[in-house]
Amino acid sequence: MGDIGQTQEAARLTVPNGIPPPNFELPLPDSDNPDIITENLLKLVEQTPNPRLRFIYKFLIQHIHAFVKETNLSTDEWIAGVEFLTRVVQTGTPARNGMAGLSTVLGVTPLVNFLNDPVTTGATENSSLGPYYTDDAEDMEFGDSIASEGKGEYMYVEGRVLTTTGEPIPDATIVTWEADRNGLYDLQYSDRTHPDCRGRFRTMEDGSFGYRAIVPQPYPLGGDGPVCELLISQGRHNMRPIHLHITVEAPGYHKLVTALYPDHCDYLRSDPIFGVRKSLVVKLEQVDDDEEARKRGFPKGGSFKLLKYDIILLTEEQWTLVNEQV
Repeated sequence: MGDIGQTQEAARLTVPNGIPPPNFELPLPDSDNPDIITENLLKLVEQTPNPRLRFIYKFLIQHIHAFVKETNLSTDEWIAGVEFLTRVVQTGTPARNGMAGLSTVLGVTPLVNFLNDPVTTGATENSSLGPYYTDDAEDMEFGDSIASEGKGEYMYVEGRVLTTTGEPIPDATIVTWEADRNGLYDLQYSDRTHPDCRGRFRTMEDGSFGYRAIVPQPYPLGGDGPVCELLISQGRHNMRPIHLHITVEAPGYHKLVTALYPDHCDYLRSDPIFGVRKSLVVKLEQVDDDEEARKRGFPKGGSFKLLKYDIILLTEEQWTLVNEQV
């Protein structure tokens, strides 16, 4: 009965799509001329109704077929590649999309993002949102701490949110989150009861913001699965460099999704997902002043790191104009 059910399901899914054969003749592939396969496929995709899709298909086919020919790819190698991609999909989870991870470590996603998020007039660049964003960050006041005590070395973050002409943007919403001293986000702890190492702030009248945090630590991408096998096969590490996530929103301005990368991290220049931008690299100032540490609200005093960074937003109109020019 099970076999009959599976056969019926297969028959239901395999039905003609209603498109007739092309009204032109295609030569049959010949062992003496494998290029016929490429040429025939390119002729067929010329029938694609959508001009943008037709353009994309054409170049995708040309580059994939050129890759096969230039590398003299063997049948076993191609089957291994297909099996690898199958495992990438099968080992993915709702929280960690396998194909998205592969696209990132191969530099495709960051390249697309880079080309589609041009920077102009000194605006702050975008960076990866990452998989650990949540919408439950707690509302906090200027100077509050996003991290509970003991999560890592003290760090104070301060700056202003400004327009491209240097005017302050008051009441902008800043959401920020980071990994703790163990290189883990709060979501990765099974006993999580409330948000930690994350918070939501609003800028003051002069566009300023300030909050206590901890110096985040580098952490590995998922240590198993085909994407990590790929990194190992290429002799690449899977460690994301130290970074502090930030999003900024304000009425009339384009939403910014970015991250700041302290310059002392060994993994800074070899980020496996290519999220680092030169303009987002920051220097942490060492402050060895117990009185200043307590004044800023650090309960144990002592020393702390100071991160200063001004954020520049584009108006929606500016962002639209920039993207129209790309």
